[in-house]
Amino acid sequence: MRFFLLIMILALSEIGMAAPSDSLKYVNANELQLIGKGFTDTQNRYERLPARLDGKTRTPVWSLSKNCSGLAIRFRTNSPIIAAKWELTGDVYMNHFAPSGIKGLDLYCLKNGKWQFVNSARPSGKSNSSIIINHMSGDNMEYMLYLPLYDGLSNLEIGVKTTATIDNPQIDSPQKAKPVVFYGTSITQGGCASRAGMSYTNQLSRMLNRQTINLGFSGNGQLDYEIAEAMTEIDASCYVIDCLPNVTIAQMDEKYAHFLDIIREKKPNTPILLVETILFPHMYFDQTVFSLLQGQNATLQKIYANQKKKGDKNIYYLKSEKLIGIDNEATVDGVHLTDLGFQRMAQNLYPVLKKLIK
Repeated sequence: MRFFLLIMILALSEIGMAAPSDSLKYVNANELQLIGKGFTDTQNRYERLPARLDGKTRTPVWSLSKNCSGLAIRFRTNSPIIAAKWELTGDVYMNHFAPSGIKGLDLYCLKNGKWQFVNSARPSGKSNSSIIINHMSGDNMEYMLYLPLYDGLSNLEIGVKTTATIDNPQIDSPQKAKPVVFYGTSITQGGCASRAGMSYTNQLSRMLNRQTINLGFSGNGQLDYEIAEAMTEIDASCYVIDCLPNVTIAQMDEKYAHFLDIIREKKPNTPILLVETILFPHMYFDQTVFSLLQGQNATLQKIYANQKKKGDKNIYYLKSEKLIGIDNEATVDGVHLTDLGFQRMAQNLYPVLKKLIK
């Protein structure tokens, strides 16, 4: 009987989410505020690196920069229903990563000064349409719609009731000035969060009430100098370097210090936080991985010490011992994080960043 009631509730819920297409009007998201973007001169709106780096940065970095990780649309509406239509550039699939995180949308509402999850829009293919939420009060409220973590967008429209208004936000939240800039790997980019709002950079944006810029490039956070140069163009409150899972110790010895020097030349006083590689749970069984991770973290400690010796008073260090917890339950595949792992990472980074961004 309980199972039958559950099925009925779920069925009614699905019916309740439906709405006649002629009861909605769709607004192109180009007309609304976009946050989380570090550069204005991109080839297309929903991209993360400036157009001038096309052909100057490595091909995989450039391709990944067209993923929307960290970007979000901010708007205000009194509509009792919110829908979306979106066109993906890649329709990406992975066997360890939920499609809702790869290429779905994720809606939050500002309530009592805090961002609260509303619902997600699940993808069904390259072209998508979804009623995200229905039967709301119709009060004017502020919303934030996170864009896909591991796919690109060629078009996005937000649907509201035909009689409703939809405008740019009136509240500056997350605050746009002095963003926190994150550089790193697939984990930084958001793999494998179940939905976009659960990546650790997006969680931190809400926790800090501060815009974050996501420069995570899956498998390719390899200390490319042109990325460091581009990062200095952002008036950041803090730079977070979290790239160790993508670099060898030899690459660290060759490139890490110079990567920091490039930032320091233009940003001598901006805090830089160096983050150790998380301790992958399978390292306790795979001795090669164990040695590699220990070696990477030891190398980073030396680089940090050398920076301090050079007189850098604004360089900081975060150890990884408890970064994703100590129960070894925070990953999908021994490397990439679940929502639990991302939540723990955000919670451990939060007090450090709160002090640094002042």
